[in-house]
Amino acid sequence: MCSVCGLPSDLCMCSNLARETQVVTISAIKRRFGKLMTMINGLDHKVVDIKSLAKQLKSKLACGGTIKGKTIELQGDQRQAAKKILIKMGFAEDSIAIK
Repeated sequence: MCSVCGLPSDLCMCSNLARETQVVTISAIKRRFGKLMTMINGLDHKVVDIKSLAKQLKSKLACGGTIKGKTIELQGDQRQAAKKILIKMGFAEDSIAIK
């Protein structure tokens, strides 16, 4: 049984609804030696498992990265590709902003 909606676990839609309502920001910044890092902010760690999401993104994008607080950092300029992958994972396209 889900503790949020009270439905059985196989019928629960809480995680899908939570992904659609989050506002995610994807930006790129320059780090040491002029290297670019893609930063993904705005993920709610209570609803989305940030660690597994970062692992999936790094695997699909074939890049390195880390988690710092509630932010996922990916090596290189991965903004467009990361947005496409997040949309396929169930995040709403309108709620993902690229800066």
